[in-house]
Amino acid sequence: MSDVIIPDVELTSDVVLAETVENAEPAVNYSEKTLAELIKLFEELVQNEERMKMSKEAEAIKSVFYKKLQKEKAEAGLVTADATPETDESEEVQAVVEDTVSDNPFAEVERGFKDLYNKYKKERAEYNRQLEKEREDNLAAKEAVIADLKALLEKQEDVNATFPEFREIQNRWRAIGPVPAQSYRNINETYQLYVEQFYDMVKINRELRDLDFKKNLEAKEQFCAFAEKLAENPNVVEAFRELQKLHEQWKEFGPVAKEYRDQIWDRFKAATAVINKKYQAFFEGIKEQQAENLVKKTALCEKVEEIAEREVTNSNEWNAFSKEIEDIQKEWKTIGFASKKENQKIYDRFRAACDKFYGRKRDFYTEYKDSINTNLEKKISLCEAAEALKSSTEWKKATDQFINLQKQWKEIGAVPRKKSEQLWKRFRAACDEFFAERDKNAKPENDFYGNLKAKQRLIEEIKAYELKNDESDAAAMQDFQKRWQEIGFVPFKEKDNIAQAYKEALNAKFPHNGRGNNRRARGGRPALSEKERLIQKYHQLEQDIVTYENNIGFFSMSKNSAPLVKQMEDRIAQSKEELKALAEQIRVLTETEEQE
Repeated sequence: MSDVIIPDVELTSDVVLAETVENAEPAVNYSEKTLAELIKLFEELVQNEERMKMSKEAEAIKSVFYKKLQKEKAEAGLVTADATPETDESEEVQAVVEDTVSDNPFAEVERGFKDLYNKYKKERAEYNRQLEKEREDNLAAKEAVIADLKALLEKQEDVNATFPEFREIQNRWRAIGPVPAQSYRNINETYQLYVEQFYDMVKINRELRDLDFKKNLEAKEQFCAFAEKLAENPNVVEAFRELQKLHEQWKEFGPVAKEYRDQIWDRFKAATAVINKKYQAFFEGIKEQQAENLVKKTALCEKVEEIAEREVTNSNEWNAFSKEIEDIQKEWKTIGFASKKENQKIYDRFRAACDKFYGRKRDFYTEYKDSINTNLEKKISLCEAAEALKSSTEWKKATDQFINLQKQWKEIGAVPRKKSEQLWKRFRAACDEFFAERDKNAKPENDFYGNLKAKQRLIEEIKAYELKNDESDAAAMQDFQKRWQEIGFVPFKEKDNIAQAYKEALNAKFPHNGRGNNRRARGGRPALSEKERLIQKYHQLEQDIVTYENNIGFFSMSKNSAPLVKQMEDRIAQSKEELKALAEQIRVLTETEEQE
């Protein structure tokens, strides 16, 4: 009975990990590439010396290419958006391509890619056939070696004659390349069986046997040293692949002396365990990172979905929200892949949310275009009405009608920018012509400039009024309002200006319009809190700004209106500064209330 033992190297877990490497996602995110970039990547692949080992990359590029091609065709109106992207329905891509050049640019792009892909498929098919033939040849060669080894065992010659032949058989065996995977285990076990039988049956002298053991030990010590060196390699995937080669080579060598068998195998197994542990940790880290990426991408999806549901009423808001979406899309690109199972799902969710937002934006601008065209028709009608009325000498009736036309003009929304100024000048010219003629023909009882002075004096009286902080303040305010209404018209060009000055004086003197200080006395309700008063004032300032901006629109088209426009702009700037201050005061009060 021989004391030779062939180590049984277990590689089951290693094979599983190797499959993980093969199934790992490509390092390149092909879905972000353009059609031209995908073709260029495929051209680089087919020129790579390692291209026969890059079939997964080739298929990934092809799959993304046809999906993207189909999508761009749909966007160009060449196919329906829900058409199924082109895929291989057989083992080979359709190789027949029309000889004529199509006017469709996508046809030429597809033609070029198909030519590249078909050439690669043919080359790879030939490579696989050649590889399979080589493995079958290797299997036949190894079977011949086993036959020679078996014949050697049947000889009963002197060991000095049989041992060199045995060495030659071992060298021949090691020189033969890989065999088909399904035959590997059987052929290797058969060979190892006959090797053991050789050591058991041949009457080899101890000196030669020990020399053989020594050579095997030296070889396996080198394997151990190389495996230990691999454990220090920072590229754990590369280290793992090299380790698989070492295990294959280990099996090719025979046994060592009995006293070294456990020791050398334990050393090799320990180095293997270190590499496997690092490899396992590496993929666990990838899984954790992919999970983190999924969380981040889910949060971005929720942000876009929330933005896509917002109520938007004007183009400024659409532009602001579009900027938010663009920033989120940039952030998305900085995040790595999620797991293979979740990556496409989360991308589809993100894309759907973005599409929903931009779809709503397109619908808004379509409706907005219809709206401004409708507004254009309305303002043209107002211009025609003003031009028909401008020659009227029924001053009171026509004045009321013009005021009503101006009110309607303000209520109508925007019109196309190219028409806006032209329409305004036309409308304003009709208004100015009427009011200029009316002021020239004013009767003594319609002393417009006298009325202007009366209203200016009333404004000064309001400013000079001293509050009593009782019910008399409300009565005083009502008296001011009544007297204002009793004063007649002022010159048209001064109308808005004097009205605004009156409103500001009244609001400044009676900030609660005569109701705040007397709420408890008249209605039994408590007076406004400081926060409520500030909020009320904030909203009032917002309304004032809108009024100032409308006034600028009217003033800017009149002659010698520059001082009035400048005055309105100054008031707007001042009001906006007051708004900022009020907002800060409201924020401080809110934080104080929360702390209490």
